[in-house]
Amino acid sequence: MSENEKDLLLEKVMLEYGDQLARLAYSYVKEQEIAKDLVQNTFVKCYTKLENFRHESTIKTWLYRITINECKDYLKSWSYKKSRMMELYSANKNISLSSEEEAMEKWEKGRVKSTIFTLPPKYREMIFLYYYEELTMEEIAELLGLSISTVKTRISRGRERLKLEMERNKIYEQ
Repeated sequence: MSENEKDLLLEKVMLEYGDQLARLAYSYVKEQEIAKDLVQNTFVKCYTKLENFRHESTIKTWLYRITINECKDYLKSWSYKKSRMMELYSANKNISLSSEEEAMEKWEKGRVKSTIFTLPPKYREMIFLYYYEELTMEEIAELLGLSISTVKTRISRGRERLKLEMERNKIYEQ
């Protein structure tokens, strides 16, 4: 593949999948700028490893896999752990918000989305990929290297946990 062909393909996948990958990365790291950086790393890896792409899956699935690995590597990194410790330290030092401010902040962030983020990663990942990214169970299984029955079980358990949390937090009472 020539450099020009690689450039054109990269431009195409960046336009087609950039926003989806950014949302995926955000679901892991919960910081927009870091999510963008991780997606940029994904595209750099895509460009440099394009000759190694075996076409055993779609390019979308391959990019999702790279993004997920980038996110997991970041979450294991020392810089992430150090920044989380600093956040916790400064949060404990700050004066707590009033009840009204706290309620408004929760409302603004979106109660359902924030509830999804309370789920354990293996369920949050399934809910996000299935409902927000609208991937099929087969695509998720291929993407994460899991069996379809494992994906179905995790989606089902994730829904159950999400429903319990939403009921507990009185999110869908009318």
